[in-house]
Amino acid sequence: MRTGRPLKFQDLNKLQQDIDNYFKECDENNKPYTVSGLAYALDTSRSTLVDYEGRDDEFSNTVKKAKEKVEKYAEEKLYSGANTAGVIFNLKNNFWWTDKQEVEAKVDSSVDIKIELSDE
Repeated sequence: MRTGRPLKFQDLNKLQQDIDNYFKECDENNKPYTVSGLAYALDTSRSTLVDYEGRDDEFSNTVKKAKEKVEKYAEEKLYSGANTAGVIFNLKNNFWWTDKQEVEAKVDSSVDIKIELSDE
């Protein structure tokens, strides 16, 4: 038996229908797919979607699939030639993409170091 706050989503079919309606509306109105837009369409918050994504049930898979569609959309925008700064921010903020920079440092070990101690 589950304890705590009742689940936001109770019916998997209704959730999937609402998700499908969100993407259809975006397509019909030439609007981008976004996590916050998806959350708004589902009458919930972005953090609730993240919570559902982390669950281990059928709701989790449905939310993960929807978020993957949003991520795919954003990633494809990187190749559209449009201004990508917002797209990059979205991928970092909502999908944990990161910039990675490798730094290599070399130390010359042939250098002599002289240390002098005195009682002064």
